[in-house]
Amino acid sequence: MMQPKRRLLGLTVPLAPPPSSAHHAPQHPPPFKQLTSYPAPYYAPYPASQGLAATAALSAPLYPSAPGANQYSTPRSSQAPQAQLYQGPLGIGAPPAAVSAAPCTYATPSSGPQVAVNGQVSAVSPPVLQHYDQTQPVVTQSYKALEPNTGDCAGERPPSGTPSNSVHSSPGHHPGPQYGYVANSGVRSSTAAPSSSSSDDEDDEEEDDEEAGADSSTTGSSSPVPNNYESLEDGSYPDSSSLPPPPPSSKVAPPFGYSYPNLHPAYQQKAPSRTDTTPSYGGCNPPGYQPFSQPFPSMSQLSTTLGGLSGVPELQVEGLRPVNLLQERNILPPSPLPNPEPNLSADLRKVNCSPDTFRCTLTNIPQTQALLNKAKLPLGLLLHPFRDLTQLPVITSNTIVRCRSCRTYINPFVTFLDQRRWKCNLCYRVNDVPDEFMYNPVTRSYGEPHKRPEVQNSTVEFIASSDYMLRPPQPAVYLFVLDVSHSAVETGYLTIFCQSLLDNLDKLPGDTRTRVGFVTFDSTIHFYNLQEGLSQPQMLVVSDIEDIFLPTPDSLLVNLKESRELVKDLLSSLPGMFTHTRETHSSLGPALQAAFKLMSPTGGRVSVFQTQLPTLGAGLLQSREDPNLRSSTKGVQHLGPATDFYKKLALDCSGQQIAVDLFLLTSQYSDLASLACVAKYSAGSIYYYPSFHHVHNLPQLEKFQKDLQRYLTRKIGFEAVMRIRCTKGLSIHTFHGNFFVRSTDLLSLANVNPDSGFAVQMSIDESLADTSLACFQAALLYTSSKGKRRIRVHTLCLPVVSQLSDVFAGADIQAVTCLLANMAIDRSVSSSLSDARDALVNAVVDSLSAYRGTSNLQPAGLVAPSALRLFPLYVLALLKQKALRTGTSTRLDDRVFAMCEFKSQPLQHVMRLVHPNLYRVDDLSDQGALHLNDRMVPQPQLLQLTAEKLTREGAFLMDCGNLLYLWVGKSCSESFIRDVLGCPNHSSIPQNMSQIPEQDNPPSARMRTFLSWLQELRSFWPVLHVVKDDASAKTSFFQHLVEDRTESAFSYYEFLLHIQQQMSK
Repeated sequence: MMQPKRRLLGLTVPLAPPPSSAHHAPQHPPPFKQLTSYPAPYYAPYPASQGLAATAALSAPLYPSAPGANQYSTPRSSQAPQAQLYQGPLGIGAPPAAVSAAPCTYATPSSGPQVAVNGQVSAVSPPVLQHYDQTQPVVTQSYKALEPNTGDCAGERPPSGTPSNSVHSSPGHHPGPQYGYVANSGVRSSTAAPSSSSSDDEDDEEEDDEEAGADSSTTGSSSPVPNNYESLEDGSYPDSSSLPPPPPSSKVAPPFGYSYPNLHPAYQQKAPSRTDTTPSYGGCNPPGYQPFSQPFPSMSQLSTTLGGLSGVPELQVEGLRPVNLLQERNILPPSPLPNPEPNLSADLRKVNCSPDTFRCTLTNIPQTQALLNKAKLPLGLLLHPFRDLTQLPVITSNTIVRCRSCRTYINPFVTFLDQRRWKCNLCYRVNDVPDEFMYNPVTRSYGEPHKRPEVQNSTVEFIASSDYMLRPPQPAVYLFVLDVSHSAVETGYLTIFCQSLLDNLDKLPGDTRTRVGFVTFDSTIHFYNLQEGLSQPQMLVVSDIEDIFLPTPDSLLVNLKESRELVKDLLSSLPGMFTHTRETHSSLGPALQAAFKLMSPTGGRVSVFQTQLPTLGAGLLQSREDPNLRSSTKGVQHLGPATDFYKKLALDCSGQQIAVDLFLLTSQYSDLASLACVAKYSAGSIYYYPSFHHVHNLPQLEKFQKDLQRYLTRKIGFEAVMRIRCTKGLSIHTFHGNFFVRSTDLLSLANVNPDSGFAVQMSIDESLADTSLACFQAALLYTSSKGKRRIRVHTLCLPVVSQLSDVFAGADIQAVTCLLANMAIDRSVSSSLSDARDALVNAVVDSLSAYRGTSNLQPAGLVAPSALRLFPLYVLALLKQKALRTGTSTRLDDRVFAMCEFKSQPLQHVMRLVHPNLYRVDDLSDQGALHLNDRMVPQPQLLQLTAEKLTREGAFLMDCGNLLYLWVGKSCSESFIRDVLGCPNHSSIPQNMSQIPEQDNPPSARMRTFLSWLQELRSFWPVLHVVKDDASAKTSFFQHLVEDRTESAFSYYEFLLHIQQQMSK
């Protein structure tokens, strides 16, 4: 073996022989407990995609349902299955990940069943944090790291309704896949553990206040000091044997093909007659709180008063207004769809959780699983738990009040029976009100527990105590792993990265403990000694990539404050060190192994920058893409990983509280399907820049710079866990997002950031007839970059209904579309793309057929309730999106990245990807403008995505989420071209224009204001492309006009006819 060399930025000095394995750990005691190696079962084989494999029964059910319900369920079993069929989203069965124990510093996974697993926001001003502090300064305590407990919590009851490993196939729904139900994963909401998320932009004064509240304990807790998160968050419901009756079978559409009817896509212009009706949701009196001198209402009385819909007659409401889709052509509203308003009283709506943070696919929760099955709509939640907030109540208290049974945090929807007792809104247990909770820090008065900030706000953040720690909170630790091979140097990214990090070094979230490190790699691994006291950085080269080791473990991760000048010196010299490199190989796998060894003692964030396919060492990959098959309509291969190396490594990282973020900057195939696993399973993020070059692709350069600035400075939470609880009778069975499911329902998030979204699928195990309100609570427990343990809690309240019409009226079509997109992505990876596409078509057919069965009057045509009028349009748009389209040339990495975006982005970003917004912008005016601070932001009307809405006399802006297209017609007025684009006429517009110049005139100011407003609304910077009417680039623009027919896909009108045809079978 070659002897490793030490190179002192030019001087090459022999280095001692590679240390033995005993030298891999730091020579001094690590700051946190060093973990032992993982047991052998931890490395059991993993399925191809986040717990999903292709060994699926394609006849598996489409919609999740309660156990025992015909084709929409899996039967209940009282025994834990040995090798259960793993039922993934959209009905794909596969064995679950065999993870018996993954000891880490925080918690150990329970031996219970595993759940099914899937597989950004612009910078704002510092949040206004309403800080409530009622504690006295306490003596600072040091907390000893606790030993992990390998067993389940004592006394934890098994969740009821545990599904078995068998799956009923539906003869009527054959090739169309259906929403999957996860075997042996009936997670009860009440067993959920608390979790929290935090903000990092607190003022110094606020940080001082936080330290005063270091001791916060749960109310009424008599248990010993917890030794894992399960024991912190235990609690479950007793088993229930009530099962809803099986629903009848229904017909399903055959596979969605590409034969088109010979029809002209013309619409009848005459709209059907309709009768105006008023909403039926009335009679909801404001609940308020009874004065304590008056009798307290019972829970049933309060629920009725709070606006539940049970017992309300089935009336025509706006959401149920019949819409004949074949006749009403202009169904797209002129402005963005408003957020759905649940049918609650005014008081409850005022305190309910923001739909930007927490929303449900159905704003009216069905009373039973049978009713949900009849509606043929998926039930699930979409969360954006750590998003940037302008206002966030931060509570420092000695007592965090939680339900003694299900561990729910007190919230605005609990019931106060009197001054000393409150009833949990999830499990209905009566709890005592602690003495401290009687004091209201806002009004500084006693005897009003119902006016406390925890009970007046559905989103709050608690400063957690040592009860929520298993070790001292970790510092912010950032490791940058950089590709410096020849292809990387050619892209020029290294110069951009180093300059951006230099510019934002002081803005990295953290405190005086913040640590940083750097690793570069090509065919060898290069470490950098930045220890304080050195005159310049030292490079240490390890050429043995088969047995990677850390040459000087103590000096590779350094305190940023102490070694700031050395870090700056390294960043200044790094781009020039590899300018003339001839190394073409990439040893990404060994570099990640080195990063894991380096970060294991503390945890933190690893940022990996890669520009090609890994070709050396562990994790090397071969090209799997056949360019000739990019336009195939017969299916797409290699959507799953080629090796489980990156998934195993990610799970190792997750166990040590390490998240890996991947930046892929490449002009060639890099097998993102395999590389993405390292971020997916460690709760990381994925950034993708195809054809990146610092000179030849300026739009991508600008996007990389903006994304990097956001990435380096945005809030971050470390060593986080998240759990979702829900009302007794509901259960969660499938999760979507980037994370690792540590136990049956506990999501491990080594890092959490404000740009990530999550989704969950749910079922109804027990009837909700005894309540008129259903509640959901997400709790995110994390460590802020300032080293504070925090819990961010979101609570959502929705009415329960017993009528099928109310279920349709409360459908949130955007949330339904996003959840279906997640499920379709899972199905395309674990089964096939064609099955996923068929499932989406069948979802529309089933839901509209179910609605037709509820209506007495049947007008001719394709009728949908108003709440679902955009469902066919959104599904057609999904079928034409990069992730799911066929017949259109799509690079494999492009397709996989689009899939990753669907799985990890918040709802607002996903919807822009699915259905872009089209505006006419050559006639912007201040009429109807949005007044934002001192700006007037024009608000042009939304246009349908069809070429019929384009005119050669106009200019049109299309917002596709990550892309902005400005299409300029041939006959567009020269005044607009001159004033806004700075060109004398249409022919002089440059081919690759990507910037709008600053011009001193009103049209230019309006255009730039509107553009900047759109760009500021998101965390991922959208690239602007100016497209001329006669340019070849307009092809990509026209691909987003989803209502128009293409060579391989229906027009919107043809798709409606296809849906109507399938419904008539």
